[in-house]
Amino acid sequence: MVLVIGALAVTSYLTRPELAPRPPQFIEGIMTAYSLNAVETYEREGSAALDSFLQHVEREAHVRAHLFDADGKELAGREATPEEKELAARVSKTGSPASRMLGGMAIEARPESARGGGSYAFVAALPTGPPMPPGHGPPGQPRPFQRFLPPGPFNFLLGDTPAAFVARLAAVILTAGLLCYMLARYIVSPVVKLREVTRQVARGDLSARVGPALGRRRDELAAMGHDFDAMAARVETLVSAQARLLRDISHELRSPLARLSVALDLARKRAGAGAAAHLDRIEREAKRLNEMIGQLLTLSRWESNGGGMRLEAVSLSALVREVAADADFEAQGKNCSVVVSECDECETKGTPALLRSAVENVVRNAVRYTPEGSAVKISLRCRREGDDGHALIAVRDEGAGVPEESLRDIFRPFYRVDDSRTRETGGAGLGLSITERALRLHGGSVAAANVSGGGFVVELRLPVSRDSDGLH
Repeated sequence: MVLVIGALAVTSYLTRPELAPRPPQFIEGIMTAYSLNAVETYEREGSAALDSFLQHVEREAHVRAHLFDADGKELAGREATPEEKELAARVSKTGSPASRMLGGMAIEARPESARGGGSYAFVAALPTGPPMPPGHGPPGQPRPFQRFLPPGPFNFLLGDTPAAFVARLAAVILTAGLLCYMLARYIVSPVVKLREVTRQVARGDLSARVGPALGRRRDELAAMGHDFDAMAARVETLVSAQARLLRDISHELRSPLARLSVALDLARKRAGAGAAAHLDRIEREAKRLNEMIGQLLTLSRWESNGGGMRLEAVSLSALVREVAADADFEAQGKNCSVVVSECDECETKGTPALLRSAVENVVRNAVRYTPEGSAVKISLRCRREGDDGHALIAVRDEGAGVPEESLRDIFRPFYRVDDSRTRETGGAGLGLSITERALRLHGGSVAAANVSGGGFVVELRLPVSRDSDGLH
């Protein structure tokens, strides 16, 4: 808008239409009226009244005028230029009008006689314009009185001086700028509010709505906001129904599983040695089912209530050491070990149980797939990036790894890789899903990669407190 207004104003100024030149009769009439009034005012009221009259002429018509007597004396007491005095003396001597150009002014001098017999010389400096075209006076002569413009859409911007033009243009720009700013804010306001609500939904708050912030708007942006609210409500309903179904099924499975455990104990007491192997297999499958149900309940709980979890300071170094010690004890039964190769001291804000479950699931998964006689290595490194810091927990095993096309899918619930996670050795496919969800709730992320030369590594990234030790 500033550019448009400025361009229109400057273009109007540069291409403004000129008035048709005033004919010589018009200029002659103006000069006659001024000179007669000046002489009458002087003879009737004196020099002071003449000076007041000439000042009025200068203010109203932008014509600087003087009145001289036959001896060349300026009668109003106004300072005259040598050129004006020279023309006055020539007119008094010859009794004929005279004129000359001086800068951007045309100085006109004419003789005037009073009723009492006195003779005077009236001299006026007139503003000029470009030379007159043919048919409008003597060729090449200046056009006086070109200060007057016809009505036009932007003539209100044109002042008598550049300063006036700039002041009026600035007033127009400020007014238009304020109105445009208010209009832009009104249009963009629902978009900004929609963006804020979208971020809340992306963070897991499915109850966020943009409708209350729109007020009584009835335009297309308000309609888009109401459509977004309808979509968010539908997503919230579906997610809540899914979580509720998962939770209810998990709870319902616990009861028959408990009865199965009791029946298994009774069968052991009554069966002979030949049934021991089959009963052991039933017991293993029951334990796996119980573990899967526990993981399902954990995943459902954090999916439903992750936004309302209580945060507290958690020492990541202590957590990593505890998980490594517990996993190493279990790994000994497989003739392998779990070692902490690097462990910086740092803290984060979060839920200890959820963070422990996230790290423990990754470490147990690594112990399950690392070959016998090998070691699972855990490292914790804390780094500073500007004002933010992050902790990187890396868990590496010596297993066969995962196909490249499956690296992103392993964090989805119930996803299994056939060649490395068989039904005999693999879990239910929920451990890494819980890890991914836990890291996301804490503002972190998880990634996996195959190691060149053999092995598999999972990296957990978490934000850390600013005052954490060990940041580099």
